[in-house]
Amino acid sequence: MRIVEFEREVAVARDAAQAAGEIIARHCQTQRESWDKSEDNPVTRADLEANEAIRRILLEAFSEDAILSEETRDSPERLRAERLWIIDPLDGTKEFIQAIPEFAVSIGLSVRGVPVLGVVLQPVTQECFWGARGSGAHLGNEPVQVSRVGRLDEAVVLSSRTEMGRGQMDAYKALFGAVRPIGSVALKLALIAAGRGDLWISAAPKNEWDVCAGDLLVREAGGTFVTLAQGERIYNQADTLLQPLMAAGPHQLVAAFRERSESL
Repeated sequence: MRIVEFEREVAVARDAAQAAGEIIARHCQTQRESWDKSEDNPVTRADLEANEAIRRILLEAFSEDAILSEETRDSPERLRAERLWIIDPLDGTKEFIQAIPEFAVSIGLSVRGVPVLGVVLQPVTQECFWGARGSGAHLGNEPVQVSRVGRLDEAVVLSSRTEMGRGQMDAYKALFGAVRPIGSVALKLALIAAGRGDLWISAAPKNEWDVCAGDLLVREAGGTFVTLAQGERIYNQADTLLQPLMAAGPHQLVAAFRERSESL
């Protein structure tokens, strides 16, 4: 498939994700040393090395663009940038440390606050989910679409293992057919875009680097990504946190969840 818009950006982002994925896969074969950046917020050498590889590849190709990354000190200069790469070099670090294969590389691009490109790569399986504005969402060479399930009580919801453990999903679980815990936020959104789950719900704050790439994938797969209080996210904000509740998936499921959640 030829990508009319952002063709070069997609190629570079996929190369960057692949390079980061190879670094992470190599670290999977070694002791996964970690330390805390802050309370309950671990980081590993795989995070840092993957981050440097992505930054190098992106800046070699697009030297004028700005970058927002979980593993790089933020700069207020990015707020003036028209084009911002929003990356998480290893989303799901806790799962990586525990050798649970539910982590991913996430690379998104926003232009004037709107997500226009997303790449999510799972380093163990090498599955690469990608999409660009107006070009659809893909898994490898195949196009993907969100689920066609239309009823909440039939929906399989992908949720955070941490949120479920904290009881943050307890108020909503009875609405759904099933709730499956999965690690990486970016991976959950990619799976929703590919129809491997019906709906994503978050009852805890998320950062722009957690969701930007997945937001684009879900949109291009025919779905929607919203914060229930504010609607679609405008990216490159000074405060990078998105506040719950959040939902992503087919329009009809997200609308149904919004309606039901307001009465809980």
